[in-house]
Amino acid sequence: MHIPLGEYRQLLVTYLAPQWRRVALLALCLLGGIGLQLLNPQLLRTFIDAVTSPHVPSFLVQIALLFIGVALVQQLVTIAATYLSERVGWTATNALRVDLALHLLRLDLGFHKEYTPGALIERVDGDVTALANFFSQFVIRIFGNLLLLVGILIVLMWIDWRVSLALILFAAIVLFALLAVRNIATPHWKAFREASANLYGFLEERLTGTEDIRSNGAQSYMLRRLFTHTRERLRTAWKARLIGAVPWGLPILLFAFGNLLAFVLAAWLYRAGVMTLGTAFIIYYYTLLIYQPIMGIMQEIEDFQLASAGLVRIRELLRVKSSLEDGPGVTFPAGPLAVEFEDVNFGYGEEEMVIKDLSFRIEPGKVLGLLGRTGSGKTSLTRLIFRLYDPATGSIRLGEQDIRFAAIADLRKRIGMVTQDVQLFHATVRDNLTFFEKSISDERILQVLEDLGLMGWYNKLADGLDTMLAAGGGGLSAGEAQLLAFTRVFLRDPGLVILDEASSRLDPATESLIERAVDKLLKGRTGIIIAHRLHTIQRVDTIMILDQGRISECGERVQLAADPTSRFSRLLQTAHEANDMVEDVIIPSRSISTKGEQI
Repeated sequence: MHIPLGEYRQLLVTYLAPQWRRVALLALCLLGGIGLQLLNPQLLRTFIDAVTSPHVPSFLVQIALLFIGVALVQQLVTIAATYLSERVGWTATNALRVDLALHLLRLDLGFHKEYTPGALIERVDGDVTALANFFSQFVIRIFGNLLLLVGILIVLMWIDWRVSLALILFAAIVLFALLAVRNIATPHWKAFREASANLYGFLEERLTGTEDIRSNGAQSYMLRRLFTHTRERLRTAWKARLIGAVPWGLPILLFAFGNLLAFVLAAWLYRAGVMTLGTAFIIYYYTLLIYQPIMGIMQEIEDFQLASAGLVRIRELLRVKSSLEDGPGVTFPAGPLAVEFEDVNFGYGEEEMVIKDLSFRIEPGKVLGLLGRTGSGKTSLTRLIFRLYDPATGSIRLGEQDIRFAAIADLRKRIGMVTQDVQLFHATVRDNLTFFEKSISDERILQVLEDLGLMGWYNKLADGLDTMLAAGGGGLSAGEAQLLAFTRVFLRDPGLVILDEASSRLDPATESLIERAVDKLLKGRTGIIIAHRLHTIQRVDTIMILDQGRISECGERVQLAADPTSRFSRLLQTAHEANDMVEDVIIPSRSISTKGEQI
């Protein structure tokens, strides 16, 4: 795929402009190194001519020391240039990684269903790494190597125009040949990067499911799939490197003729008495030196091919737009928020609708218990409220505001969710509770823990809020992870709380502690509890049962429990929990309605 030069230029300006001082110093080091490379052969010529002259001058030691000094300075300049180029390259690529990661976070869940985390990691890390040399050295080294080449030819012109003319013709032929093959490997490197992304995506997905794979005896199948992916990666890498070797082999062949030409010319001119032995030597030396800038240009061309392949994929990723358009912004009322669905239909992509003609309303401060079999649409309903997806038809209102007109960030600040699986980071307890929000004080965090009755748990932490947690919550029990999740939600003070069976996998003691935290969390807030066990919905005001994306039954919990013909009552009888569910119940006011009927 052809990429306009303007895009390369824009990329360089975007990520190099903030560090222009470092780039300027890098350019100065590279150009200084070029000057020293042109100077040292002149010292060698003077030394050789002095040694071979009938009368050896007395300044030979000074010339030798000067030659060594220039060589040492050249090495120091090379070290400085290498350091600066690494700094420039890593700073630029890290900034690009941040932009890509932020872009991915803004994309909707529909996109993330199409790509595995491993494939996206390869995009964000592997493709960007291929751009490191492009950022740090490409323009400077291309310009520097061309300048070195021109400098060598000018020096040779000053020495002898015939030699310079021959080598100018030689350099032109080599550069023309290189330009002819500069893009030959780009599509093959792109195919290699695609194969790498597929391999890493496969590994990430399968390693996550190792337990299920082993328990179901699927190891042989997975190993065959792994072999297929690794073989494809090897095939594309072999092809890319083989074709990419063409620009390398061509100059080596041409330089063999170039060296022969320089040697013949130098020997002929020396034997003809036109030049000294020292001059003949530096002609040959400069001819050998021409190899360096031309091969340097070749290296940059190969790196540019790698960068082009990575940039194509990066550009494709950045052009992906979220199907969710951010709203202009609305103001949500303080306190508990009403939730209303009106004629909502929703499906994932081209799949059949998983939510069909859904209409209901939750009054502010009331708690809805959501029941239904797996696949009935419970989780999809909560994803729609969060605007992780938009409905195909219909509207959803929160706090009397259509959520499509709300800024997504503002919407999600007013909604808190606690699920069975809590995402924890390798960071302190403080950062895990605040999601790295520095404006939340320690006093506020401790007050929330006190309000939730969690100080007993907090006091067991080795270093308090500074206690480091392992990635993925290693070292914490499921209950402790849930406690962190509840505190997170409480710190945000949302108007709507969604609980997805947050205590389904806990021991009785921890579950009792979390139940008290749930009571605190729901006080003064609207709530939705997705229940997988019937005893967890004793605190809800209203029950809604979903079946294949439709409302199968909806009404006040106590009334449905007392009605022997209701589906909810039959569920209670089946679970032998009817007596527990009707004890000490205060019948709530009517708080939820389905379209056309007041429950």
